Amino acid sequence: MSKTKPPSRNTGQRREQIMQLLMERGSVEVSELAPKLGVSTVTIRSDLAAFEEQGLVTRSYGGAALKRMPPQEHNIRQKDGLNSSLKERIGARAAQLVSSGDNIIIDSGTTTMALAHQLRELRNITVMTNGLNIAWELADAEGVELMLTGGLLRKKSLSILGTQAEACLGGYIFDKLFLGVDGCDLQFGLTTHHEAEARLNHMMVERAKKVIVLSDSSKFGRVSLHRIVQLDRVHTLITDAGISSEYRDGLLRLGLELIIVE
Repeated sequence: MSKTKPPSRNTGQRREQIMQLLMERGSVEVSELAPKLGVSTVTIRSDLAAFEEQGLVTRSYGGAALKRMPPQEHNIRQKDGLNSSLKERIGARAAQLVSSGDNIIIDSGTTTMALAHQLRELRNITVMTNGLNIAWELADAEGVELMLTGGLLRKKSLSILGTQAEACLGGYIFDKLFLGVDGCDLQFGLTTHHEAEARLNHMMVERAKKVIVLSDSSKFGRVSLHRIVQLDRVHTLITDAGISSEYRDGLLRLGLELIIVE
C-alpha cells in the first residue's frame, strides 16, 4: 500500500485561510494572496492545485474560483442528532469485529461513540482513544482497559489533539483502528475538517494492522479540507444501505471489504 504524507502545519493553516477567503468571495487571485500570506506565488499556485485535485476549485491563469463548498462542520452536540439510528446500527456491526484480547484504537466522533457503547459488555480488550466522550463511555466498563491520549482538547469535537497525542501513539501497534471521517471520496480519499485531527488520524492508520472506517452514506462524495489517507490504506468500510451504486462498485474495485447495514 502507498503512503500519503500529510501537509506541514504551516501549509494546512495557510490553506484554511485561502479556503475561508474563497468561501467569502467566491474567487481569489494569486497576486493578492502571495503578499497577504507571506509566501511566493509558486506556493500559492501549489495550494490552488491541491484544491483543484480535491474538486473544490476551478483554476484560472491568475487565480481560482470556488467550484464546490467543503461540507459544513458541526459541533459534537449537533452531530449527535444527525443520522443517529444509522450510526447506532453501524456501531453495532463494528462491535462484531472486536474480539477478546484485541488492542484497538477508537477515533473521536459520534459514529465511533456508537461503537464504544456496544463494547461496554465485552471482556479483555484494550482501547486507546483520543475522544473525551468515548473515554467517558468506557470509563466504568469492567472488561475494557482504557488508554487516553494526552494533548489539547478541541471542544468542538471533544477530540484530544496535538504533539502529545501523536507521541502517545508512537510506541504501540494496534490490532484494529476504528476511524470516523467527515468525507470519503473515491479519488481523494478520507478527509476531515481540522488539520491536527487529520495528522493524528494519519498516524493512527500507521500504527494499526487493520483500518476499519465507520461512515454513514451521507459522507460519500464529500471532500473536507484535510486529507487523512487515500482509500488504498483502508481494509474495511462499514456503511448503510443508502450508499450509491457508484460508491459501492468503486470501493469494491479498490479491494475494500464493504459491510452494509440495513
